[in-house]
Amino acid sequence: MHPTNTRSVGLLTAATQQHEYSIRNPTSPLGTGSGTVDNALDISIIVFMSIALYNALELAILIPLSFRRYSSLYFWSLLTSAILGVIPSAISGVLQYFNLQPLWLTLVMQNAAWILMVPNQSVVLYSRLHLVSQSTAILGFVRGLIILSLIAIVVPTIVLNVGWSYMPQTPAWVNGYAAIERIQVTWFTAQECFISGVYIWETIRMLRIIPSGDKRRHKILYELLAVNIVVIIMDLALTILQYLNYYFSQVILKATVYSVKLKLEFAVLGMLVSFVHSRGSEVSFWGVDHSMSNIPSTSTRFVEEGCMRQEGSNSCPGKPGPH
Repeated sequence: MHPTNTRSVGLLTAATQQHEYSIRNPTSPLGTGSGTVDNALDISIIVFMSIALYNALELAILIPLSFRRYSSLYFWSLLTSAILGVIPSAISGVLQYFNLQPLWLTLVMQNAAWILMVPNQSVVLYSRLHLVSQSTAILGFVRGLIILSLIAIVVPTIVLNVGWSYMPQTPAWVNGYAAIERIQVTWFTAQECFISGVYIWETIRMLRIIPSGDKRRHKILYELLAVNIVVIIMDLALTILQYLNYYFSQVILKATVYSVKLKLEFAVLGMLVSFVHSRGSEVSFWGVDHSMSNIPSTSTRFVEEGCMRQEGSNSCPGKPGPH
């Protein structure tokens, strides 16, 4: 074979391998679409992006309307995750797939959105944990775990992502980012599962002390239990996709999954308010508007300030949590 032809074949083979790698590898900065919608994967990506955007935009409207004050960590973690996390993550993933934006813009959008969507989800879970657990040791441990993840996981992930994106042929960057990507997915899945597990454990403890005849409060707590189990299942599903190297499926589905998790958090918000509301009134909360202005001020403070006040007492057992 002529040397020129041999070189051409070699370049073609390398390009093909690079293209296949970009499809398989969850860290690839390369788009794989043709710029037009022409197959089932393209359509699926657009559908999942639309679901994520719809959920996030709905939450961007509902969250501010559901809080009377905007000073709590719970409020801001929910809102920033929806607006600054899910929305740019979904949009940048699609633009990247169809090769519709430069690499630097992809990196800025995806990394910023990832921080405010994935690590921020642990903050969302933590910000309501003290509503069911009064253990300062547990709350302090979870808080320290979140801070550790920001230093030990988030920073290396972003650095290796940028380095590999601009030097995809360098083995050190490729191997380093491939490793940290799996580590970060596993870490945040384990972290969210741990926080949800603590929440489930404390919820079960609350169920044990509630009189057996109080069916409505049992129902609410069982719903809280189910929501946290669903969140764990979705986290595990994303982790499996990561280890199977389905890059764009994982990227786009991640935004959709996190938007669903935020909607479940909004449902948890209503359940928590309903639980406290049931302590002082037999009027069903589910029959009225979920706006915080339509429920008693004690229930409002329960969500706004993150404290569950006992009837006839000014104590706030959940006070160790963030406010």
